[in-house]
Amino acid sequence: MSKVMYNRVALIGLGLIAGSMSLAMRRAGVAGEITGYARSQATRDTALEINLVDRVCDTAVEAVRDADLVVLAVPVGAMGPVMAEIEATLKPGAIVTDVGSVKKSVLDAVLPHIPEGVQFIGTHPMAGTEHSGPRAGFAELFENRWCLIVPSETADEAEIEKLEAFWSVLGANTERMTPEHHDTVCAVVSHVPHLIAYTMVGVADDLGRVTDQEVIKFSAAGFRDFTRIAASDPTMWRDVFLTNKEAALEILGRFTEELFALQRAIRTGDGDHLHDYFTRTRAIRRGIIEAGQDTDAPDFGRAKKGE
Repeated sequence: MSKVMYNRVALIGLGLIAGSMSLAMRRAGVAGEITGYARSQATRDTALEINLVDRVCDTAVEAVRDADLVVLAVPVGAMGPVMAEIEATLKPGAIVTDVGSVKKSVLDAVLPHIPEGVQFIGTHPMAGTEHSGPRAGFAELFENRWCLIVPSETADEAEIEKLEAFWSVLGANTERMTPEHHDTVCAVVSHVPHLIAYTMVGVADDLGRVTDQEVIKFSAAGFRDFTRIAASDPTMWRDVFLTNKEAALEILGRFTEELFALQRAIRTGDGDHLHDYFTRTRAIRRGIIEAGQDTDAPDFGRAKKGE
């Protein structure tokens, strides 16, 4: 069993990421006590029923009292209001972190509410599924995934290293980034791909010549993976695009230019351009598999029935 790293960890929000963190912390033995709070009474009741954390609290203030590590696991648009609520209760020496997929706007919203003697170190575990809620978590979620570390400018080096070690114990690889670079990287690898998936599903829904039954029957032809991504939590993704507007719009602009070029190649019968483009992008897919971030199994790594 690992050495306890934080005597009390408070999870604000009890969805997939926070739930997985709790289970991974218990497995590793790195938290003395884990408290949790969620805005929804139904979520708190479920967390209590399945013993997701050691103590389910009725308020965020109660959850963070005497906590050594406070994890903001709420939609990015809610982090500022949550910090305003808990700032007076945070104990000196506490570390506040988040698990949001946007960082510049989170830092802007959170830092004004960080009291003297408390430090903020942003994190972003690049792991997840299309499922949400307290029952969705599992201890293995972070294994061999990346957790991006985005410290505030005043964060202490020793505390940053401790939080990096904490995520390593939960199974993740870590890498530091500035807020601006983080938001650009995530716009490329996560945010815009999600928007494209939402758009394609919306196009299919609007296209009268393709019936609902055909979409369901033939979705294994690639559309299936768009629908899996598009099943993600709508509140979270609304906030992501509203708070990472500049980076998302920049990458969307580049995507549109590439799409127009492909559209022109198809219209003019430029097979060489299409083949070269698909060859280059295929190599990127191979690199992802070689890095251990996905599998080349023909079922896209999905579990077989009964497993």
